[in-house]
Amino acid sequence: MKLKDIEAFSPSAWAYIGDAYYELAMRLFSLQEGPRRMSQMHEETAHFVRASFQAKGEHALEAMLSAEEQDIYRRGRNQKSGQVPKSASVTEYRRSTGLESLIGYLYLTGREDRALELLVVMRGLKEA
Repeated sequence: MKLKDIEAFSPSAWAYIGDAYYELAMRLFSLQEGPRRMSQMHEETAHFVRASFQAKGEHALEAMLSAEEQDIYRRGRNQKSGQVPKSASVTEYRRSTGLESLIGYLYLTGREDRALELLVVMRGLKEA
């Protein structure tokens, strides 16, 4: 995709892609830790993809973000969204959507290495 095309998408579209990429990355990280029961890997991945975890983890990333990345995150966070899941507050859901928007935007603009760099940091936050 061309950058011009990606800019035309809403932050919700970036979050749509970011959500899928984020979960896939967390599943792959789980596999890299070696053979385990599927239920263990699922539980671990579910922990990392929960809106409450993403919202707290995003806070740890703030100092790492460039001005452009902060703007993309802010646009995603402030985007009107649908129904908030019962497991998250409105604030947590919006912050996690901002993070997913940023990850999706980075992926779509060919900066997968930067997206992975941020996700590795998130993965290191076991108890965020």
